[in-house]
Amino acid sequence: MIKQDKDYRGTLFAVGFIALILIGIALDCFYTVNAGERAILLTFGNPNMIPNSEGLHMKAPLIQSVVIMDIKTQKYEADLAAASKDLQDVATKIALNYHLDEGRVPEIYKSIGINYADKVIMPIEQETNKAITAQYTAEELITKREEVRTKMRDALIEKLVSRGIIIEEMSIINFKFSDSFTTAIENKVTAEQNALGAKNKLEQVKFEAQQRVSEAQGKADAMRIEIQALQTNPQILTLRSIEKWNGALPLVTGSGGTPFIDISQFTKTGTA
Repeated sequence: MIKQDKDYRGTLFAVGFIALILIGIALDCFYTVNAGERAILLTFGNPNMIPNSEGLHMKAPLIQSVVIMDIKTQKYEADLAAASKDLQDVATKIALNYHLDEGRVPEIYKSIGINYADKVIMPIEQETNKAITAQYTAEELITKREEVRTKMRDALIEKLVSRGIIIEEMSIINFKFSDSFTTAIENKVTAEQNALGAKNKLEQVKFEAQQRVSEAQGKADAMRIEIQALQTNPQILTLRSIEKWNGALPLVTGSGGTPFIDISQFTKTGTA
C-alpha cells in the first residue's frame, strides 16, 4: 500500500512537471510587438529579413527567438572634440533626433547589432564634426553657428541614411573653448562695448555742440534782419516802444513851467 502511494505521487509529479513544460512551450509559441516597434524573428540565430509589425505573432518554440527593435524617434547626445581653423581646441555637444528605417531593421541588426548608436552614429559624428569644425575659426563657429549646424546636419543625413538611420533634426547644444580663448573673447567684447559707448558719447557731444551753433546762428540771423529793418525803416523803433508800453502815465510830466498832473489815481478812489 505504501509502495502504491509512492508510485502514485511520483506519477503525479511527473505529469505535473510535463504539464508545466508543455504550458511553457505553448506560451513560447506567441510573442507581442508593441506600437513603434518591429520584431526580427531568429531561427537558430539567423534573422528573417522581413520584420514583423505590431500585434500578436507565433514562432516555433525552442527553435526560434525574437529581437525587438525600436523605430520611434530617439534622441542621441554626444560630446565631440575637434580643432578649429585657427587651431583652437573646440568641444562640441550635439543632439540628434533620429529613427530607424523600419524596412531595414533586420539588415541593421544583422550588420551592426542593437548597439548601432555607439558603433555607427558616434564615429560618423566625430568624423563629421572634425571635418566641418576645421573649416571655421573659433570666432566664426560662434558667429556662424547656424551655418555650421546646417552643414553638420546635411553631412550626417547623407552618411547615416545609407546605414538605415534617418536623421530628423540635429542641434548644437554648446561650443566650449579653452579658458584662455574664452577670456580673450570676453575681453574683446568688453573693449567693443566700451568703444561703442565712447563713440555714442562723442556723437552726443557733437550733436549738442551743433545745437548750440545752430541756436547762436539763429539769434545772429534774427539780429541781422532786425538791424537791416531798422536801417530801412526807423519808425520801427516807435512801434516797438508802443508795443512795450503798459498804458501807465507818469504822475507829473511837462516841460518848462507848465506841469501836467495825472489824476487817474484819484478817479480810482472815487474822489475825482
